[in-house]
Amino acid sequence: MNRFHRLLAALLLGLACAPAAARHCVAGFPEVYGPLFADAQRALPDPKAMVDAIPRAAPAAIAAEYAARRDAPGFDLEAFIAERFELPRPAGGDYRTDPAHDVVAHIDRLWRELERQPAPGDARSSLLPLPAPYVVPGGRYDEIYYWDSYFTMLGLLESGRIDLVRSMVANFAAMIERYGHVPNGNRTYYLSRSQPPFFAAMVVLLADHDGPGVLATYLPALEREYAFWMDGAESLAPGAAHRRVVRLADGTLLNRYWDDCDTPRDESHIMDVATAAASPRPAPEVYRNLRAGAESGWDFSSRWLADGRSLHTIRTVELLPPDLNSLLHALESTLARAHAAAGDADASAAYQARAARRAEAVRRLLWDDNEGVFTDHLFEGMASTGQVTLATVYPLYFGIADEAQARSVARVLRERLLQRHGLATTTVRSGEQWDLPNGWAPLQWLAIRGLERYGEHDLAREVATRWIRHNLELFARQRKLVEKYDVTGEAEAGGGEYPLQDGFGWTNGVLRALLARYPDTVAPR
Repeated sequence: MNRFHRLLAALLLGLACAPAAARHCVAGFPEVYGPLFADAQRALPDPKAMVDAIPRAAPAAIAAEYAARRDAPGFDLEAFIAERFELPRPAGGDYRTDPAHDVVAHIDRLWRELERQPAPGDARSSLLPLPAPYVVPGGRYDEIYYWDSYFTMLGLLESGRIDLVRSMVANFAAMIERYGHVPNGNRTYYLSRSQPPFFAAMVVLLADHDGPGVLATYLPALEREYAFWMDGAESLAPGAAHRRVVRLADGTLLNRYWDDCDTPRDESHIMDVATAAASPRPAPEVYRNLRAGAESGWDFSSRWLADGRSLHTIRTVELLPPDLNSLLHALESTLARAHAAAGDADASAAYQARAARRAEAVRRLLWDDNEGVFTDHLFEGMASTGQVTLATVYPLYFGIADEAQARSVARVLRERLLQRHGLATTTVRSGEQWDLPNGWAPLQWLAIRGLERYGEHDLAREVATRWIRHNLELFARQRKLVEKYDVTGEAEAGGGEYPLQDGFGWTNGVLRALLARYPDTVAPR
C-alpha cells in the first residue's frame, strides 16, 4: 500500500477499524477535500456521487490543485471532477427489460443485475468490503442497505435464490462482528448509524427455510446487535437517555433512533448545512436529528418534524417510535428462540421476559387513544405526536397489538391511509418523501401481513390488490419498477432529497412475494 492509500485509508476507514465501544466520528470528506467537496456536491447532479467517487490521485494533491486553479478564467469544475475522479454509475443503469418478459421474469432476471460479488477492499473507495455476494437496491444505491435487504430477501426466496439469502445474512453477521452493529449501508460514511434492525427477522426467515439450527448459528451476532441497541441501559437512571436507550420515570426501557455524530452527513453535506442554517437551534443538534432520521429509514417524514412541515424542526431523538420498539421486541423474542435452540433455557427465559415487558410497554405507552393507532411519543412527558403513520402496523406485524388495538388500526388504515393504489405513508403533504402521496413497498408488506395476522383478511387483500395492480400498470407502460409510488394516482412519486430511483430492490422483493401470496388478484403482465 503506497502513501496515498495509507492516507485515505486512515481518513475514511479509521472509523471502521475502531472498536465498537470506543468509536468516535472521524474526519470525513469535507476535511479531506476542503472547499472542493462542497463545490463538487453543488456541481454534480447527485451530491452522493462525490462520496462514492474514487480519486485518481492523492486527495491532498487534488485539493491543492483545485485551490490553485479554481479562480482561473475559464476553469471548468465539472471537467476537473471528471478528470480527477472515477464517478459512480447508476446500479443497473445499463439494464434493458426484455419486452417478452412479464414482471416475474423481469424481477428474476434483474436480481443478476443487482447482485454484487465480494471483492478486496480498495482504500481509495468509501465502499466497505463484504465476504459474500449481495444485492443492491439500484439507481444511486450501489451498496447494500440494512432494512432494504429484508424485503429484497422475500423476493429472492420466491425467485429460488436461497443462495443469496444465505450469503446476505452471513454478510450482516460479518458486519456486526467487525463493526459492532449493522451500518446503514456498507459505506464508510454510514458507520456512525444503523437502520431499522431487521437482522433478527432475516435470521428467522432463513431458519424457516433451513431449520432451527440457523438460530443457534447466528446467536452471537444477534447478541452483539442487541448490545449495540441497548448500550448503556444497565446503568441508566430513570428519566435519562443514552445513545439509543431511554429509561422512563417508571423504569421502563424503550429505544429511539440516534447517530453517534453531530455533523452534516457527508452524502448530503450541502443540504444538511442549509437545513441547519434555517433553524434557531445549535447546528450540531439539527445534524444529530437529521442523522437519526436517516437511521430510521424514513428520511425524511413529517413524523419527525415538530411543526409537521419544516425539516429544520426535526426532533427524531426526542421520540420513542413504535416501529423501532416492535423490531427490538422481535430481536428479544428471536434471542429467546436462539438460546433455546442452543440449549440455554435460562437465557431463553430471560429474553422472553424482556420481550414480554417491551410488548406490554408498546401496547400501554405508544398507543394513542384519540387517534386509535400506535404513534411516536415524546419521551419527556410521554405525549403522543398525534401523527397517523404506517409505523402503526409494526405492532401488528410482530404480534404485539391486542385484538382491540388491531381492529382500531385496521379501521384507521381504511379510513385515513388507504388510497387508490395502496396505503399512504402518512396523512400529511410535507414535500418529504416519506409522506403523502407516496407509498413504499416495505410498508405495504408489513401492513398486509400484519392485517392477515389479526384476521383482517379483506382489508389485507384490498391493499395487496391495489398495490399489485399499480405496480403492474406502471411496469406495462414504463417496463421498470421504481423505489416508491404515488398511491393517490395523481402523479409520479417524488419529494425528498433526490429523484425517483429505478431498480428497485425492495419493490422487486415485495411485489414478487405478493404475487405468490395473492396469485388470483391480478394476472402478471
